[in-house]
Amino acid sequence: MTDSIDKPQDLPAELPDVTATTPLSKTVQDETAAGAELELEIDDAKLATTKPQESAPETESDIELVGQADIELMDELIEELDTEADEVDKADQARIKVEVNEALNKQMIQMETAIDGQHIESDPGSVFGHIDTEDVILPSEIFLLPVKERPFFPGQQLPVLLNKQNWNETFEAIRSGKCRYIGLVYVDREENEKATPEDFSHMGTLVKIHEPKVKEDYIQLIAEGIQRFQIVNWVNESAPYRAQVDYPQDIQTGSDIEFKAYGLAIMNAFKELLPLNPLYSEELKYFLNRYSASEPSQLADFAAGLTSAENSKLQDLLETLDLTERMEKVLALFKQEIEITKIQFGIRERVEESISEHQREFFLRQQLHEIQEELGMVKDDQSLDTDRFLERMKTLTLSPEAQKKADEELNKLKMLDSQAPEYNVARNWLDWLTQLPWGKYSTDKLDLKRAKKVLDKGHDGLEDVKDRILEFLAVGALKGEVSGSIICLVGPPGVGKTSIGRSIAESLGRKFYRFSVGGMRDEAEIKGHRRTYIGAMPGKFMQALKDCDTANPVIMLDEIDKIGASYHGDPASALLEVLDPEQNHDFMDHFMDVRFDMSKTLFVCTANTLDSIPGPLLDRMEVIRLSGYITEEKIKIAKHHLWPTLLKDTGLTREQVQITPGAIRQVIEGYARESGVRNLKKQLSKLVRKLAVKFVTTELKSTRIHVNELEEMLGQPHFAPEKINQQIGTITGLAWTSMGGVTLTIEASRVHTLNRGFKLSGQLGEVMQESAGIAYSFISSNLDKYKADPEFFDKAYVHLHVPDGSTPKDGPSAGVTMATSLLSLARNESIKNPLAMTGELSLTGLVLPVGGIKEKVIAAKRVGIKELILPEDNRKDYQEIPDYIKEGMLVNFAKHFDDVARLTFNIRSKSVALKTHLAHKESEVSKKALINTQP
Repeated sequence: MTDSIDKPQDLPAELPDVTATTPLSKTVQDETAAGAELELEIDDAKLATTKPQESAPETESDIELVGQADIELMDELIEELDTEADEVDKADQARIKVEVNEALNKQMIQMETAIDGQHIESDPGSVFGHIDTEDVILPSEIFLLPVKERPFFPGQQLPVLLNKQNWNETFEAIRSGKCRYIGLVYVDREENEKATPEDFSHMGTLVKIHEPKVKEDYIQLIAEGIQRFQIVNWVNESAPYRAQVDYPQDIQTGSDIEFKAYGLAIMNAFKELLPLNPLYSEELKYFLNRYSASEPSQLADFAAGLTSAENSKLQDLLETLDLTERMEKVLALFKQEIEITKIQFGIRERVEESISEHQREFFLRQQLHEIQEELGMVKDDQSLDTDRFLERMKTLTLSPEAQKKADEELNKLKMLDSQAPEYNVARNWLDWLTQLPWGKYSTDKLDLKRAKKVLDKGHDGLEDVKDRILEFLAVGALKGEVSGSIICLVGPPGVGKTSIGRSIAESLGRKFYRFSVGGMRDEAEIKGHRRTYIGAMPGKFMQALKDCDTANPVIMLDEIDKIGASYHGDPASALLEVLDPEQNHDFMDHFMDVRFDMSKTLFVCTANTLDSIPGPLLDRMEVIRLSGYITEEKIKIAKHHLWPTLLKDTGLTREQVQITPGAIRQVIEGYARESGVRNLKKQLSKLVRKLAVKFVTTELKSTRIHVNELEEMLGQPHFAPEKINQQIGTITGLAWTSMGGVTLTIEASRVHTLNRGFKLSGQLGEVMQESAGIAYSFISSNLDKYKADPEFFDKAYVHLHVPDGSTPKDGPSAGVTMATSLLSLARNESIKNPLAMTGELSLTGLVLPVGGIKEKVIAAKRVGIKELILPEDNRKDYQEIPDYIKEGMLVNFAKHFDDVARLTFNIRSKSVALKTHLAHKESEVSKKALINTQP
């Protein structure tokens, strides 16, 4: 708790009247002898019979001056005073103001009519009227109490609370010495009981003690300010503080006319302040009744006590002895106080006006509402809701089932109380029902030329995909509508699946709605919640129809291959009812509980792979594969789409920034070799950002990006040019992944010849391990057929490895490649020409078909391999590949591994290993014959 000073009106009502004081013409010794009425000895019996006081606030303060700034410490007293003030009617307040104004006017008339140079006599009862006389004897040595809240001024009369624990010793010393006077000195320190002489202000106020009372935790007394003093010498520098003081006289450098002018200015300021804050009325009345307004010292001290100025400024006023200077400072502070009070008064008035205006408007609206209800001019909320739903239903073509249920819910809505829970359930259901597009269909734009322009505008390459979409639209044009189809776009990330779906909607002129089902595990996301649940709402498809406001939008289900299942249900199974054209003409959402025709909706799904899509769901889809882009396609996409868009987003123009075709090709081959173009966009965006910094920080006007600048801007290339490994036992295969086609190098090596064995490495899946075992068994059993050493694997420990061991690999398409690698090892011969191959191998040597032919061809072309071996059954898949991809490629088709062996090795001639084996055999036979012929 801090020391504090409150306004005089904050004093408790039960405090005794101490305004009547003994004239200072008496000596302190006389007052001590004749002061029986102010006896400081505490009579316990008398205290027991005294009216109990309110308990002191539980604080940590040492000294509390309950006065102007003590709002927190005297909360209980202030609340009582506020309660009493609320009970005073306006007539009493007006009477107080009139009395104060009359007193002010009287004082001001008296000052204005005085003769120049004549001093107006003070009130005979005022102690200040005689304080400057020579017969006053004030104590030269007094006890000091440090106060930390604000300085105490002469003329103030305030209650003081002392922390008994800290100041009991000082109080006992004051009481034992029967001192009537003590000094209050301002200190700028929180722990004032630990104050040192350096912390004390140079000047303080001598106060007279009245009504001392000792409580359980605190000591209470009333202090009456008497006279300024200044500390001359310290007698005791720690509690109880004691010092020798003297009493400086006021310096009157100005004339009586000047004092009168300052007095009139301060009195006028009083009159200006009084209407702004009625709380000053009682204080001003108390001052005018006790003192004369012509006494400049008392007038200045009183005015200073009313202000809420900073402590440093108040202490400066207390230490100012020149009356002219003091009144000038007080007048400046008082004017500032008036400005602050005016602002507070204005704020209070605006708040009260706002509250009054709101109350007035509220009552008027209530009266208007009652009048309108009496006249039947307004309806209640239930009627408004019912009318709104009926108005919506007029524009809809509801099914008989929906119409029947809507009528039932409307009747229920009329009967229920608006506060009942069932009311909100029915209202929410009707709100959804009337916002669904019952019978609303957009007109399809089946112009194939326009559709081709839209597709070409948004996409470079993907000619087969765009042709497939045009075929789909052509069928719709013949029928007159595109209805109930499910297109599934399958391809690696970044090839434009989502943008193609958006282009389909644009070419048809339909609304487009997209949401992702990746990671969805709750069936309610598809078919909605039951209405009985709290927070129930329809599924995603009903929300899509509501947002599109048509019953035939294009709805895209992104990442359908990543849909999940949990104890909440199987969303993939729930999709069957939505996507199946045989069922979705009467799709029923759990929340709506009425059948809605979704057969005209076009569904477009996207996936990276088909393996994780449930069979029954995949069976209902028309799959369109997006295989990825070759380098030439990526260059076109970068030129026509990515680069212009990035420049526009950055605020640059083509005139400012240009990039050479060679630089684009190097970015693709060295930094973004993936099937899609998402990473290509990131790398180009990095280039643009680097250039943006140069444009901002330098005076660069235009630039052109060349190949030799890429390493400085993008760092070292992520991909090095691939070299075809044509060592013995090393063959390049082709594989398909969800990221597109890739090349796969397979290596075989003989570790030692101590024993027979076969080892696999490269994080291979179960199917791929089986393919390796089949290849090993087939080659081991057919070494004679393929002109290799027939005993090669009898004593050889062979290790087969697929590099990039950190990447999981699985699938049967590497069977032919593994077999060729083992045959190369057994023949001790590498393939002559760089080629790649793919195909599943059976135990009898048949080459079986595999998937992802287009992706694999693109992968081979990307690394510069132009000769391929594919299964014969995949010939039709290869023929469907666009000609610009097949250009420059030499593809061989194999039915049996014999075809593969013939294409990779010259099987008609013996291998090096076989020749070595035969020579070794002939040598052994010769040795045996020689031994047998010897005697």
